[in-house]
Amino acid sequence: MPENIQHAFLETPLGWLQISGTEEGITAVTFLDENPTVSFAEIPACLQNCYHQLSEYFKGERRKFELLLVPTGTDFQQKVWQHLNAIPFGKTRSYLEVALQLGEPTYTRAVGSANGKNPLAIVVPCHRVIGANGSLTGYAGGLWRKKWLLQFEGITKQTELFS
Repeated sequence: MPENIQHAFLETPLGWLQISGTEEGITAVTFLDENPTVSFAEIPACLQNCYHQLSEYFKGERRKFELLLVPTGTDFQQKVWQHLNAIPFGKTRSYLEVALQLGEPTYTRAVGSANGKNPLAIVVPCHRVIGANGSLTGYAGGLWRKKWLLQFEGITKQTELFS
């Protein structure tokens, strides 16, 4: 775990995001279920780029993040998160498709587990991973946020999205 982690908070249409990181890179972007209770008048320099890119995303001005990311996870989780980063804005992949990209179709549940442990919400787009039948399945930030993000990105073909 990196030392000297700094935090910033961004209010979004989905509630507050906490951005965490160091001079080495961004370690986490997480949804908060309540308003932050700490003072956040100044955004630490090491988090400003991430803060601004997330702001641009929510304004519809950014489709890809260009950030130095240093999430903590197992080697397998890191591989899954790298594959998630390759899913383009406005597109989805199934857990099976990600498992196949990793070279092992039996890894579907392991991919789902790694997806659920992604510490970089939105930036590493785990919300773009759906069930093989097009259904919305688990999202650490809540399925309502996943649905909102997919709709925001223009994804409208999933059968479960509007039900």
